[in-house]
Amino acid sequence: MSETKATVRKRRVFYIPGYDPFPPRRYRELYRKESKAQAAVSGYEIAQKPRKSDGGPFGWDVTATMGGGDVQARIEVLVWSDIVRSSMRSGVLATYLAMIRLCWTYLASGAFFRLARLRKGPVIAALYPIVMLIGQLVLALLIGRLAGAILSLTEVPGIGWAGLAVSYYSLWWFRKLDGNLFAYYLTHDYAFSARHNGANPPELEARMAEFRTRIAAAMASDIDEVLVVGHSSGAHLAVSVLADLIRAGEVPANGPALSFLSLGQVVPMMSFLPKADVLRRDLQFLSVSDRLSWVDVTAPGDGCAFALCDPVSVSGVATEGKRWPLVLSAAFTQTLAPETWKKLRWRFFRLHFQYLCAFDRPGDYEYFAITAGPHTLGERFAGREPSKSRIEAPQSHYTSTAA
Repeated sequence: MSETKATVRKRRVFYIPGYDPFPPRRYRELYRKESKAQAAVSGYEIAQKPRKSDGGPFGWDVTATMGGGDVQARIEVLVWSDIVRSSMRSGVLATYLAMIRLCWTYLASGAFFRLARLRKGPVIAALYPIVMLIGQLVLALLIGRLAGAILSLTEVPGIGWAGLAVSYYSLWWFRKLDGNLFAYYLTHDYAFSARHNGANPPELEARMAEFRTRIAAAMASDIDEVLVVGHSSGAHLAVSVLADLIRAGEVPANGPALSFLSLGQVVPMMSFLPKADVLRRDLQFLSVSDRLSWVDVTAPGDGCAFALCDPVSVSGVATEGKRWPLVLSAAFTQTLAPETWKKLRWRFFRLHFQYLCAFDRPGDYEYFAITAGPHTLGERFAGREPSKSRIEAPQSHYTSTAA
């Protein structure tokens, strides 16, 4: 990190989660547990206390002493888990129909093959639920046929229907096991992104407008930095929210520093689709803006993210004036101890959240130093060169930015 004088004493952090149906308190507890672990490794002091929401925004307050400064940070989760839960309420048949639409969207548009040129990991992650659901269907039909064959040895009426009933019950049972298999969850996740061919559904657009209102209020307050963190699919939501914020003139010249940290992003899953014109426009706009600092952190060890893929460049919307994002690697194989990496290596979903967790050997990227430390994001990474192994070659067939 660049050696600079501590400039942050008060910070507001807005965390935008990915496609997550769970309540936001899980992020508060994760922060509490992992910040304590990181403080023990890095040798600083950090404490957290919950904040009563009284029906308002969910968040918590953090106090920290590190790097020669005392910092107060208020962290708020920008919630859209209710929209996620609503999109996941469909039954077994509706989920299979969503899977078919999902396959058609990515295959017919050619996006699937172009995404595969970037990183195999997230493409395999996208194929996993499809293969799993098809496998469950085949197994359920075999179970139903076996049940029908057994019943045919009896004189029970309606044997044919009984076999179909057993098949459906088997599918229902597989769905009950999805807390361990994630096939239904991931199908709904990818289907949600593909439902409008890359455009956000109206209910999500309305929620993003609320996010912008909250961030704008913070930009008008007496603090030193407003930091927006977008994780996974929350990263592309943050791109559009921040682009609208800046275009609306809601980033005062003498106000707090505006910073954007995108983590484990999957932006190409949206930006490569035909109707993602708004997202591509916002990526292009944000990439040349001088009103914020934008750092994008991924890791090749995260098979669910498009690791080290510059989301602006690979989407084909980079211009000569491009200045953001600064693409960096969290380098899990270097920042995690060998025993930790061995334990987590095949836990793909856990690794996708490692950006929010403690590191055994923290490098430039350290979540708690960024969210509760005495330097702005721009100061922390001033002069830092982007990862040499980043991917910038344009791959998207669709590059229109007409909104």
